[in-house]
Amino acid sequence: MNASFATALNAANEAAAGQHYPQGALYVVATPIGNLADITLRALHVLQLADAVACEDTRHTHSLLQAYGIEHSAADLLAVHQHNEAQSAQAVLQRLQAGQRVVYVSDAGTPAVSDPGARLVAAVRQAGMPVVPVPGVSSITTLLSASGALSQGESSGFVFIGFLPSKDAERLAAVQALMHEPRAVLLLEAPHRIEALASALAALGDRQLSIGRELTKQFEEIAQLGAQQFSAWLDERPHRKRGEFTLLLHPQSEPQPNPGGSATGQRLLELLMPELPLKTAVRLAAQFSAEPRNALYQAALDLKQAQVSDSSDSSSSS
Repeated sequence: MNASFATALNAANEAAAGQHYPQGALYVVATPIGNLADITLRALHVLQLADAVACEDTRHTHSLLQAYGIEHSAADLLAVHQHNEAQSAQAVLQRLQAGQRVVYVSDAGTPAVSDPGARLVAAVRQAGMPVVPVPGVSSITTLLSASGALSQGESSGFVFIGFLPSKDAERLAAVQALMHEPRAVLLLEAPHRIEALASALAALGDRQLSIGRELTKQFEEIAQLGAQQFSAWLDERPHRKRGEFTLLLHPQSEPQPNPGGSATGQRLLELLMPELPLKTAVRLAAQFSAEPRNALYQAALDLKQAQVSDSSDSSSSS
């Protein structure tokens, strides 16, 4: 154990031990995104109390628990990640039905937002069993709080998108859709794709962008600049292309003209379908508009049929 956390464990037990922690419940626990000192007292107490810890990576979580002086056997660490989440949820449910307290943690931050965990939570709720959130650090709120981006009045707000598509054409189409989103937009990106994302975001011109690199860690950087300057900022210092990124597009003071008002699913389909396969366009339109995918799929079919009809009419008249 890191000796500096011995006092924290004692404080956690004193502060949280008198509270109620039901058995047969899933505890969704936020963990630090880089700075070990960001753990909460309640998280430390619940991690000690747990009968099992479900986690994205058992080796990573074992090291994290060791740092805090919390001991759990290998048998009590359950791998629950994006590739096995649906199946492993059944193992978690069996433990809950036996009256155990199961904690779920992702590798960093608040689970079930961008990290895995949502399917597990949904399965537990569907089974009628309690889910207890233990909130804490999140890269999303961390960057938001340091950006000042939501200072433009009550009509502002923000949209969380997370990771844009990895394929070039889909990424460019997604950025094109963002041109018509007046609110602040939160994005995440891995270091091996950050240059490609910076290149795509240049299409947004001088729209303000807050960059959070290695948030809460020793070499944390937070910068604000125009989106078109992002690539140059990365090139200024080679180390800037390393680390995890959280990005915030600020609200548009003068939103781009968009027939029909905000970025509706119908308008997004019109933008995306010329560039992408129909199913991909529907998926992205649903992500950016929050409209039902089934309805958008039917709208896309109607648009495609209308385009075919227009083409046939043009051919006939000529």
